[in-house]
Amino acid sequence: MGADALGLVGHMPSGPGVIDDELIRSIAESVPPPTSTFLLTSETAFTDILSHYDRVHTNTVQLVDSADSETYVQLREARPHLKIVQVIHVQDEGSIDEAIEVSGDVDALLLDSGNPHAKTKILGGTGNTHDWSLSRRIVEAVDCPVFLAGGLRTGNVREAMETVQPFGLDLCSGVRTNGQLDPKKLEAFMKVVHG
Repeated sequence: MGADALGLVGHMPSGPGVIDDELIRSIAESVPPPTSTFLLTSETAFTDILSHYDRVHTNTVQLVDSADSETYVQLREARPHLKIVQVIHVQDEGSIDEAIEVSGDVDALLLDSGNPHAKTKILGGTGNTHDWSLSRRIVEAVDCPVFLAGGLRTGNVREAMETVQPFGLDLCSGVRTNGQLDPKKLEAFMKVVHG
């Protein structure tokens, strides 16, 4: 329906859309270029991230939890072809500083509405929006592409695009019904985005 990338969700402490690594690999192998395949991983240590990636072979890894700068360096050395997207859970002004700090180490940022400090980490798929004015400030402050996620739906995506002016959009909950992708919601969403 016009998606430029598919997000394939590995094991997470919470949230919808999780599939097993065997299915992730099968999907990644079947997706034709130029569509990108993103492994969403909650792993934070270099060896665990690399091991997860090596099981699935997507062309991008999306780190949904924070990693230290050495992890990015190690990933680049181990798999130079691999694209790295770091999720920033936009909660307050500190999110701007966090985004600026990591932006030089990754290929892109993805701004979401999770809460990595919750008792059970919430790392995506919340269906909640966040303060888009903070996201806009991040877009203005960094030199890498920025994707916007978090509660995007047919009814608010136009406003989100105009307010934040992101490089791209990431969606999950807003196009699901009873936990499953809903083709009608997805089609309506894409019509608004491409309209």
